[in-house]
Amino acid sequence: MFTDRLQAAERLADALAHYRGSHPLVLAIPRGAVPIGAVLAQRLEGDLDLVLVRKLHAPHSPEFAVGAIDEAGWTYVAPHAAAAGATASWIEEQKESQLQELARRRQLYTPGRGPADVAGRVVIVVDDGLATGATMVAALHAVRERRPARLVCAVPVASPDAVQLVGQHCDEVVCLAAPAGFAAVGQFYASFPQLEDEEVIALLAGEKRD
Repeated sequence: MFTDRLQAAERLADALAHYRGSHPLVLAIPRGAVPIGAVLAQRLEGDLDLVLVRKLHAPHSPEFAVGAIDEAGWTYVAPHAAAAGATASWIEEQKESQLQELARRRQLYTPGRGPADVAGRVVIVVDDGLATGATMVAALHAVRERRPARLVCAVPVASPDAVQLVGQHCDEVVCLAAPAGFAAVGQFYASFPQLEDEEVIALLAGEKRD
């Protein structure tokens, strides 16, 4: 469906073109969404920053989210968590581990400062795709707490269930495709490489990747 994240970003920017002129703040969820966020910020004449959240994964299934946590410690636990084998103690272990990773990323990606000021702004939270939607829920909650004027969730592709879920936590969902046969985000990209920390830092600095 998409050649790569950059092609998906161009298509997503077209769908968000009505926000050009409002100087939106584009908040990308690291790492995979950062290249998309960079394109959106440029095309929509806005600013790029990050919203730091982490998934809580199921036992023995690191790609399957049973919840998510933001850097303030607020946690979303999905209704399917127990059925996926995530006990209360497992969730607590995951929370502790992911909070440490969030602190590491904050220090690495934006040393010397915390989250961007979103108050009174149009804020577009972007990811490269949503499977369960858990991570996006945590991201939207983290932003909503800081009183944006309008809160938008923007993704190239998502499961239908995820679209329905995240729609309860924002003012608008812009999703290019929500196919019934959704299994994993990567299946909708011809090229879907993992990003490294250095690439995130370079994109935040406005540098171009090779």
